[in-house]
Amino acid sequence: MKKGFTKSHGFRASKNNFFITAGVIAVVAIICFTGLSIPGVVEIKGINDIRFGIDINGGFEAFLAPSSEHTGTVTKGDLEAAKNVVELRLDSQNVTDRDIYIDAGNRIIVRAPLQTTSDEDKTNEILQLLGEMAMLTFKEPDGKVVIQGEDIKDAYAAIHPDTNKWVVVRSLNSEGSEKFAEATGRLVGKAISIYMDDNEISSPTVNGKITGGEAIIDGMADMDEARDLAEKIKAGSLPFAMEVISKNIVSASLGSRALDTMVHAALLSFILICLFMVFYYRLPGMVAVIALIAQTCGQLLAISVPGFTLTLPGIAAIILSIGMGVDANIIISERIREEIRFGNPLKISIRNGFDRAFSAVMDGNVTVAIAAILLMIFGSGTFLSFGYSLLTGVILNGLCGVVATRLMTGSLSMYDGLQSKWLYGGKKVKS
Repeated sequence: MKKGFTKSHGFRASKNNFFITAGVIAVVAIICFTGLSIPGVVEIKGINDIRFGIDINGGFEAFLAPSSEHTGTVTKGDLEAAKNVVELRLDSQNVTDRDIYIDAGNRIIVRAPLQTTSDEDKTNEILQLLGEMAMLTFKEPDGKVVIQGEDIKDAYAAIHPDTNKWVVVRSLNSEGSEKFAEATGRLVGKAISIYMDDNEISSPTVNGKITGGEAIIDGMADMDEARDLAEKIKAGSLPFAMEVISKNIVSASLGSRALDTMVHAALLSFILICLFMVFYYRLPGMVAVIALIAQTCGQLLAISVPGFTLTLPGIAAIILSIGMGVDANIIISERIREEIRFGNPLKISIRNGFDRAFSAVMDGNVTVAIAAILLMIFGSGTFLSFGYSLLTGVILNGLCGVVATRLMTGSLSMYDGLQSKWLYGGKKVKS
């Protein structure tokens, strides 16, 4: 067989790699705990700016469904319109930090924080408000009602064929058509405002008498604005009320205790893991500890910087990611130890240890990453938080648990005082 040289896929060794890598990790750790703010240049949020979910800060989770008195068919469009009403009513109560979506069972799920740490009565009022039928009215400038939601037949967003701009097309039933034609005949050049409950959502001007029951509302900035207004108008004509079929209230004190418990457990387990890694795997164990600190700080920054909401399952994902990081470093350290016991030189043992452990570490990370991505795609709320935290942990595990540890271990092995095989898991040579 013809022999030849092949290019090495290892990292270029340098004594400075350890200090450069450790320095970068130290900066990341400092920013993680303090944040970084340079006006007009950069704004990086630290650990104190992490947004916690309702399971930590307290809040409520409610499941809304069409009233049991309604026996007709409920379409996806009806539910989207009802969801829009829920958002409007939460806005009116200044509940802006919320999560609202429609599940596969045609239920609207609402998650939002409590108004105060102990105001559960206020939360019950909000839940009752969400279950009431929306009241849509078209009013003259003096406040007189022209038509109501029951007069609306349909509303949808469309592109006007003449202007090629987005508009809202709204159609009325026969009774509503008569009332609207009479009002628009009197109010040419004036506005007929559209109200959802007591909130004005639009105020279009009448350009002429409108007959036939169909009207076009123009002046939309884009497709999203047109669809939003159409859904709000259609919501007022829903033939059913929503009712709260299930609710869960989490007090802030309960969530805070759960957070404290998880944080204390995580810190204790992290300390024990670090001690085990250092005493059992020696120098590679010390490097692994530094990499784990980098991974943890990186995950916290990945949550705080974009303002992602962290829930208790999300914290569990961080802890799980740390466990995966430990597992990766144990596999690498054991491989290095095996190479040393086979009698290979130190540098070859380190290189082979990383190369032969790479496939096992990569396979584990890829499979977990796939699961995390699927959770993010198909899940929401706590599932989304768990999936996002887990995915960032897997990515950082590859960067810190493989790349950073290889750079630091290779760098330290170049110093004369750190070339004893015992430091890397070999047997101590008796003098």
